[in-house]
Order: sequence, then C-alpha cells, then structure tokens
Amino acid sequence: MPMPQPQPAFVLIRPQMGENIGAAARGMWNFGLDRMRVIAPRDGWPNQRAVAMASGAGRLLDEAQLFEDTAAAIADCDFVYATTARPRGLTKPVLSPEAAMQDAHARIAAGGKVAVMFGPERAGMENDDIARANAIISVPVNPDFPSLNLAQCVLLLGYEWRRVATEVVPLRHDAPGDWATQIEIEKLADHYQDRLDAAGFFFPDHKAANMQMNLRNLWSRMPLTRADVQMLHGILRQMVRWKDRG
Repeated sequence: MPMPQPQPAFVLIRPQMGENIGAAARGMWNFGLDRMRVIAPRDGWPNQRAVAMASGAGRLLDEAQLFEDTAAAIADCDFVYATTARPRGLTKPVLSPEAAMQDAHARIAAGGKVAVMFGPERAGMENDDIARANAIISVPVNPDFPSLNLAQCVLLLGYEWRRVATEVVPLRHDAPGDWATQIEIEKLADHYQDRLDAAGFFFPDHKAANMQMNLRNLWSRMPLTRADVQMLHGILRQMVRWKDRG
C-alpha cells in the first residue's frame, strides 16, 4: 500500500452549514487532499447534510478530526496560514494563494507540519483565530463583494496546492499519433502552394509573395500529426481529380 503523501491540513473553524462542509470535502478530494479538521461545527457532528453533499468524498468526513477550539486543532503544526480577504491590520506576512501553497510545499518537503485555516461562512475568521496564524492568505476578491463561500475558498487553495505539488503542464496537445516532422509540413506547404498557384489563387502578382508567406505561416502554427498531413494531401488530390473529371 503506498504511503500517504505529505500535505497540509485544512482546518474549518466553526462551520455553520453541513452542506458547506461536504462541498469543502469534495473540493479537497478533487485535488488529492484528505486531511480535514473541523472545529465546533454549529449543527453538530457527524452531519448527514455534509455526508450527502460530499458525495464521493465521504471518506474525508469519516476520517475528519473534530476539535473544540482553534488552539487544539493546530497544536501539532509548526506553521499555520489563515485565509481572509481582509488582514485587519495584524502584522503578519500576507501571501497570495499561489505563493502560500508554494511556501507550504517547501515547508512540508523540509519536514514541517502545516495547516490552512478557513473561517465561518457568515462573518469570516475572528481576530483571535488570525492571531494564532503565522501568515495570512489574502484572496484577491472584488473589494465590493469580498465574501467568499467556504467551499469555494477551500477549492481555490486546493487547486493552488495541486499546481505546486504535482507537475502540471501549462499547455498540452494530446495527439492520437506521431507529430509531423518539419520536412513533412514543408512538403504539404509546397503541395498546396503549387496547386493554388496553378489555380490562379495568388493574385494580383504584387501580393503573391505575401500571400504565400501567410500560407506558410498558417501551416507552421498548426500542431499537425502525420495522419493530419496525409489527410490534407488526400483532400487536395481528390479536389484536383474531381476538377479534372469535370
């Protein structure tokens, strides 16, 4: 059985609605997080509404740790982040979600134990809770509407954790076969240019060179497979044969 991967604990402080706890569990599990800690949930624990909302992430709720207060929930951690839209003047480092999860990953990789705290839905985190944190995660929300749903905030931090904890390719082209080589694309470009030239496409003459360059540029921008190139050759040959029959 594979060893569990080190990760931060997500601490829900006095959550008010079971549905939000369940949705937070789903958001955590979407990004491979399963260390949930719950402090004094308003509607008691276990909560059937949380279970129903968690859907396929019910295991997180089964294994969630329950605490009476914030101090107990983070007692074993050596670095704690508090998520809030408003730092409220406390003198602490303030990080973006991305920077915070990069920092958390580095600390955990060095053997540290990290927690991320999320406040109650209605009023957010109290100063007493924030004072226990080592740093603040400030989400860049709309200042005219700064309230962020608990589950949405958990999802956002989970996504940023996943980005730094796993190799995420910013841009990927999934191809069903081998990519075409430069010489294959060059031959395709020659084929089309020759046929279009014979059809009188490059007109008037003083614009022909620029039109040909634009066509070459079009081919170079396309992520073509060898199968794509063969199909495009075949399309042009068929069109020419059809024209000759006419």
